[in-house]
Amino acid sequence: MAGATETSIEQKLKALYKLQLIDSKINKLTAIRGELPIEVSDLEDEIIGQETRLTNLQAEVKKMDESISSNKGKITDAKALVKKYEKQLDNVKNNREFDALNKEIEIQGLEQQALEKRIKNIQFDIEQKKANIETLKTELEGRVADLKNKKAELDTIVAETQKEEDDLLKIRGAAVKVSDERLVHSYDRIRKSVKNGIGVATIERDSCSGCFAGIPPQRQSDIKQRKKIIVCENCGRVLTDALLAEEVGNEFKH
Repeated sequence: MAGATETSIEQKLKALYKLQLIDSKINKLTAIRGELPIEVSDLEDEIIGQETRLTNLQAEVKKMDESISSNKGKITDAKALVKKYEKQLDNVKNNREFDALNKEIEIQGLEQQALEKRIKNIQFDIEQKKANIETLKTELEGRVADLKNKKAELDTIVAETQKEEDDLLKIRGAAVKVSDERLVHSYDRIRKSVKNGIGVATIERDSCSGCFAGIPPQRQSDIKQRKKIIVCENCGRVLTDALLAEEVGNEFKH
């Protein structure tokens, strides 16, 4: 039973270190893409924002056009009233009616002037917004062209590395099954929390290769025996001996 347990722990350690090699390789493939994925995402967000602004501006222009039509209708009504009052002037019976009608004619005339001024101001605003729309359309066309080029560049890079990445992910899946689930979870958590992405560290010059903290001789001896999972007391990385790392590295190459 002891032998079986020893082999089991060793297999888990080897599978975990293989995960480290695979993940490091995938990280290198991902690094080839550089900032392109972020640039593509940023451009997509910018385009959505510009399209929203464009839609809003066009809606505002439409609403202003409707306002002009409404005001023109009011001017037509005011002119009709002026004609009506002017006609009624021919039949007035006293000065009071005459003054009242003239007052209404004056009011309608002032209303027309106010409406015409309002229309003129709205037309000025419309011209400004239309100029902004054209500028925004030009900017949007440029962003869409940039996005198309960036996506094409990214697709080319992804196509060149996708098969290798897919193959690595298959091997990774098999390694995960061999290793302990809790161990893999801990490894993933540590790997994502550190800059170098190292969740399994080897012993180099009596120190953890992940954080460079010293490892006592007795602890190094325990690690070499591969009878239990040992982690660095300083950084929490799983520790493995250099010989195991070399064995797994050679297998991984083939």
